[in-house]
Amino acid sequence: MPQELLLQVSPEIAANESLLYEYVAKSVRVSTKLVRKVVVLKRSIDARQKAIKINLKVLVYLINEDYTESKIELPDYKNVGNAQEVIIVGAGPAGLFAALQLIELGLKPIVIERGKDVRGRRRDLKAINRDHIVNEDSNYCFGEGGAGTYSDGKLYTRSKKRGDVDRILQLLVGFGATPDILVEAHPHIGTNKLPQIIQDIREKIIECGGQVLFETRVTDFVVKNNEMQGIVTQNGDTISANKVILATGHSARDIFELLDRKKILIEAKPFALGVRAEHPQDLIDKIQYSCDFRGEYLPPAPYSIVKQVNGRGMYSFCMCPGGVIAPCATSPGEVVTNGWSPSKRDQATANSGIVVELKLEDFKPFAKFGPLAGMEFQKSIEQKAWHLAGETQKVPAQRMVDFTQNKVSASIPKTSYVPGTTSVEMGQVFPGFLTQIMREGFIQFGKSMRGYMTNEAILHAPESRTSSPVRIPRDHESLEHLQIKGLYPCGEGAGFAGGIISAAIDGEKCALKIAESLSK
Repeated sequence: MPQELLLQVSPEIAANESLLYEYVAKSVRVSTKLVRKVVVLKRSIDARQKAIKINLKVLVYLINEDYTESKIELPDYKNVGNAQEVIIVGAGPAGLFAALQLIELGLKPIVIERGKDVRGRRRDLKAINRDHIVNEDSNYCFGEGGAGTYSDGKLYTRSKKRGDVDRILQLLVGFGATPDILVEAHPHIGTNKLPQIIQDIREKIIECGGQVLFETRVTDFVVKNNEMQGIVTQNGDTISANKVILATGHSARDIFELLDRKKILIEAKPFALGVRAEHPQDLIDKIQYSCDFRGEYLPPAPYSIVKQVNGRGMYSFCMCPGGVIAPCATSPGEVVTNGWSPSKRDQATANSGIVVELKLEDFKPFAKFGPLAGMEFQKSIEQKAWHLAGETQKVPAQRMVDFTQNKVSASIPKTSYVPGTTSVEMGQVFPGFLTQIMREGFIQFGKSMRGYMTNEAILHAPESRTSSPVRIPRDHESLEHLQIKGLYPCGEGAGFAGGIISAAIDGEKCALKIAESLSK
């Protein structure tokens, strides 16, 4: 029977199979020749001491023990071409994993996506970066795969209680992701690898009899006696179904407005908002690894930091080692930032959202918008940033120390944000209370991470799409909307997820509840 070990080894041993086998052999007191296989189950970095260690959880098979290479297999998806149809609005992780789950359960998904397929999106992303043109239906947020496809593909989640994280990771591996995501403490696929995985998922849905409709925007819901009957598209076509999963993501403002207009219950929801900070990656490496040079066996260092400032949480969000800052506006006349990393995380800079918790009371100046007050607050800051940066996709920027001293930066060095920057005093972008919290917060960050507070760090504003500003309430048990039978609010846009994994889990849960309701 294989032996499970918890090891703490040097980065060099963790990266070298022969050295690892030697270390394991000594640990179990046998000759290296008697070690048949070492299977790494979990891997994480411990950088709390100057001598950095890699924590490993391994299974050790000796020469007299049977070992069979395990391979991740996809479920036995059946053809559902003639099965009962379920509409899924949105082809992000919630929508795609809902579709796969429906197929497993013998139901036919019809996935409706306002944006283009994963390859077609690239031209529109190039137009944002190069020509400052925002396509409202195809951008970093909208299109096949959702926001995560071209803005990183990070798979880490704290939402272990929400569902089976390993199942989602295994499905991703089955569709082509590296098996390393099953092992790493903070798994990551990378923007350069995720598009092919998304395309393969779509092809499987179609192969099994499901449908995926691109460039098809939902403009109305067909509701009769508080029951879903279907949806209407921008072409005036009606697609009928009495089960609809609404998985549009946190930026589908037109859907929130449609729900509000039709008097379908939605609620304002607090979210977080701030800036995206970019440092040289080697500086973050020096801080986090306490070294002058990272070395070949360690990955680019991430960081995570949280402070309480004036009764508010201020924290790092979606940190991207070796990454790039991207323009993520979804409409003309606004500026939005986000970040991503390629699979190797080999860019020269590190970036992270640095955001402050908002409260419902912060939205009082927009109270006339009712449940859309938070969305309008968010929109007002994005539009102000656009005006301050010259009414282009250039982004307001300021050096970090200058920001804390309320001083316009004399110059802004070239950053990874391709459309470019405009030197702006950030206090013009944000409400006074938010500016003050961030100024104090960055000073506290600098005390915790020596070297973090530097004018080498450039702040880009705003980081505003951290989560949905709206919640679409649903029944805790059935997951149906509290008012409309057959409507299943799902994922980030409905306020029930926060990232790729939790959104995928929520999509699966909605699909399971639909199958359960149909079996009664």
